[in-house]
Amino acid sequence: MRRFCRGLTPLLLTVMLVLAGCSDSPAPVSSGDNDEKPSYPVTWRFALEEIEGSVQHRYALEFKDRIERISDGNILVDVFPYGSIGTSLQLTDLAREGSVHLAFASPGHLANVIPEVGVFTLHYLLSDDEEVNRGVLASDDLKQLFHEPYEEQGLKLHGFVPEGWMVWTANKPLRSPADFDGLTIRTMTSDIAEETYKTYGATTSQVPFSQVYSDLQLRRIDGQANPVFAIEEMGFYEVQGVMTFARPAQFVTSVVSNTSWFDALPEDQKLWLEDAMDEIAPLAYEVQAELNASRLDTIKENSSIRVVELTEEERDRFREASRPARKAYIRMAGERGAAILDQLLTMVSTTESAIPATDTTAQ
Repeated sequence: MRRFCRGLTPLLLTVMLVLAGCSDSPAPVSSGDNDEKPSYPVTWRFALEEIEGSVQHRYALEFKDRIERISDGNILVDVFPYGSIGTSLQLTDLAREGSVHLAFASPGHLANVIPEVGVFTLHYLLSDDEEVNRGVLASDDLKQLFHEPYEEQGLKLHGFVPEGWMVWTANKPLRSPADFDGLTIRTMTSDIAEETYKTYGATTSQVPFSQVYSDLQLRRIDGQANPVFAIEEMGFYEVQGVMTFARPAQFVTSVVSNTSWFDALPEDQKLWLEDAMDEIAPLAYEVQAELNASRLDTIKENSSIRVVELTEEERDRFREASRPARKAYIRMAGERGAAILDQLLTMVSTTESAIPATDTTAQ
């Protein structure tokens, strides 16, 4: 079982970063003149919510390669996989205070700070057509909807990164909402993330990612939801009997930086950063598809876990049962959240109408 650091305060984590040899970077948050010539090379710190070998790790390594190439080695990137400097929530705090420059921040915990982003944890909003979702999630219009909520928390939003469909695991098939009765399912650590599962009748438990395996093993929880690659790399399939593919939602995370740090960057560094992210945006889709497919093969080869694919009729039952969670989201996210939910649904519908239908049942 992989082990991770727990319970570290942001202050202690900051000290760890310095002791780890990262103090050669410029001050994380600067109010200096952007026209001043920087002293090269400089180091940017990029913190991940996932371990080595994950979608986020592959993304970060590609970003590192491109930014170091684009900048002719003037920018160096230190990548910190999950567990090396803290939990997801702690990483966001470190980004907000400037101790790390770039980070992944997923709605599963970020929604407690930015409730609007909890829209991505609701079920059956996105399309079954991956091309539709790709167009919507990469849209500048979508990013603009979230610009202000992120900015208010000291975070610059650079874009959304999908990591594949969430898959349910338990020790029984989950073919209808009734199958969630009496089931304790782990949800990500935001109140909005657990609302949909409550509409199915489940008992919810907000458990940090690093704690899920042990809680499943000790039967403190009965099930969880994650993309296939995460289920494999974290070993959740070792302590669960059934994987249910219901395609309720995709795991969508965001790439952020410290706003003050980004605003203080020289214009050439801003351009390098944006060019590098534009270059690797398509890669995220390829990486998640490849990893989720190959990791499913690994799971099947190394376990006797049962794989269940829901029919469209079964999915429709969940789709209908999940709708009350949207009201809970609006209650927590307010008028701005309601507008985002409406706009997201409109964008999905409009994009679906503009793209010929494809067969999306194969995973």
